[in-house]
Amino acid sequence: MEISEKKEDTKGSNAQPPLDASAPADKEAEERERQERELKAGLHPLKYKFVFWYTRRTPGVRSQTSYEDNIKKIVEFSTVEGFWVCYCHLARPSSLPSPTDLHLFKEGIRPLWEDTANCNGGKWIIRFKKAVSGRFWEDLVLALVGDQLDYGDNICGAVLSVRFNEDILSVWNRNASDHQAVMALRDAIKRQLKLPHSYVMEYKAHDASLRDNSSYRNTWLRG
Repeated sequence: MEISEKKEDTKGSNAQPPLDASAPADKEAEERERQERELKAGLHPLKYKFVFWYTRRTPGVRSQTSYEDNIKKIVEFSTVEGFWVCYCHLARPSSLPSPTDLHLFKEGIRPLWEDTANCNGGKWIIRFKKAVSGRFWEDLVLALVGDQLDYGDNICGAVLSVRFNEDILSVWNRNASDHQAVMALRDAIKRQLKLPHSYVMEYKAHDASLRDNSSYRNTWLRG
């Protein structure tokens, strides 16, 4: 579903708990019930429910505990109408201090490497000059919310990282070992953002980030 309505004025341990085979089916049933309720209310339901999170990082402090403590949930939404109400009131990237992270993730997934949905996955990384990052971030948000990226079920969320000399966009996926899904996601991002050929995309698995305690250094795949 594309987001076509106009705007109105208005990362612990790697141990995983035992898997519940009925959980995916229960989640799908819940999503269907939600969508039916929203349709009856005259709204336009999204395929997934999303949450915006905000992190204001302390320069020079990299402990996992401090990072988790700084993650703040801003707002959640599940309809086109709800999205625009939220998005129109969010600060734009150019007004955010550095270092700051703005996260958009599916409901139930925290923007942490150790989250059970993220721990086996990784992320595609794109670096932008500050003058253009806002436009690319908005295009990425619309593509994610509108389920326009291939292998959508494999996507966990997206992050805008505001830094001193550049801004960084990243798209997180569930399975870093699924090469086909990883490369299909890369191609979909390039297509949806109309990314110029001069931009280089880098991929890094979250387990590598846990080892070197870095989100964006030492990437192992470029495309």
